[in-house]
Amino acid sequence: MSSVAHHLVSRAVDATQQHFSTPVDGNDDTQIKRVAVWGVVLVWVTAIIYMAFMAAISYTYGDVVATLAMIETPTATAFKVDPAESEEIDAPLLSEGQKSEKMTAVESDLFLVKQKPITSKLRTAVKHLKAQGGRLARFRGLHVSLMYHLVHSIIVHLFTANASPLARSIVHIVTTVALCRFYMTWTHIVISAPSTKRWYQRIPSVKAGKNIIIPAAVFAIAQQVAIYVPRALFLAVGETLQNPSDYGSNPETVQKVALVQMLLVGLIAISSIILIVIPADVTLKRVQASMLPEDDESIVPFDRTFAGQVKPEILGGSGAVSMLDAWKTFDRSARIRLMKIYAKVFALQVAITIMFLMIAVGELRLIMGDDLAKLGRIAHAHIKGQQ
Repeated sequence: MSSVAHHLVSRAVDATQQHFSTPVDGNDDTQIKRVAVWGVVLVWVTAIIYMAFMAAISYTYGDVVATLAMIETPTATAFKVDPAESEEIDAPLLSEGQKSEKMTAVESDLFLVKQKPITSKLRTAVKHLKAQGGRLARFRGLHVSLMYHLVHSIIVHLFTANASPLARSIVHIVTTVALCRFYMTWTHIVISAPSTKRWYQRIPSVKAGKNIIIPAAVFAIAQQVAIYVPRALFLAVGETLQNPSDYGSNPETVQKVALVQMLLVGLIAISSIILIVIPADVTLKRVQASMLPEDDESIVPFDRTFAGQVKPEILGGSGAVSMLDAWKTFDRSARIRLMKIYAKVFALQVAITIMFLMIAVGELRLIMGDDLAKLGRIAHAHIKGQQ
């Protein structure tokens, strides 16, 4: 396996060097030297470490902590404060009979102290995960997540090798619904305390899976809308650049129009995620959580009744919260808390990306020396030549 990888990397490096080593306008000064193998290995290792960091941040905070935030119900503790026996400091102590007479005349004060949610801070959430399941608890359910996405990808690619975007979307939705019990297993593993059961022993029954078919389908449709609507608009922006005559002959005007369109596409893409995908994901996760088995204890405060909206199966109910009630019971403070988590995840990933870009530039300077500037000039010349 390593020999094959080394062969492929070497071929890629040779092809890149042959392409960029071609003199531009007959100028031999633009040729670059052959890159050493250790340099290629260094860049690849850096790229792999970067992807590992990004995946760890996305899974721990964007998946595990976010899922806990979706189902957490902050608790409140009641404190009863009895009135003082006397306002005077040096007043004599009262007997038990005198105390009881005074207490009947003066009511005690009752205070409710709402505890801060565990998922209000990423550090607090990770510390809580470690306390529940050890140092690797931040990756709880990772094996099930990998298997789910692997099986999902294989099925989608198997049936959509040469299919249209519409057919691919339909297959994606059907596959998501078909694997909904698998996905619910992951949710139960993430939100519950460590169990002695194997992951496949925690797969819900077919009867329980029927309760999440519709939420899973809605979530899958929301994902496809968030992907293909911005994609179609992005292709429309490409039409603007390919047909500049529709916007006048001034290249600057065409670029400004394309830039405005790109900003609108980005805004629509972000809005579709916030207004469609995230609510659908929250609803699905809360419906799944409502069917957490009684013998599984959740690791965060969690109202299994969803404010009395869940009717147990022994009483003739479905044992699951409805989609509407799942979203209605997810109050405003919880929504803000979830959006803060996603914002922090995005900020972390941007910071990691900037840091690794700086490292990559430093490595390229170390590996290529003055040839890095030559490579930049060659790339610039090729881009200008294609315009």
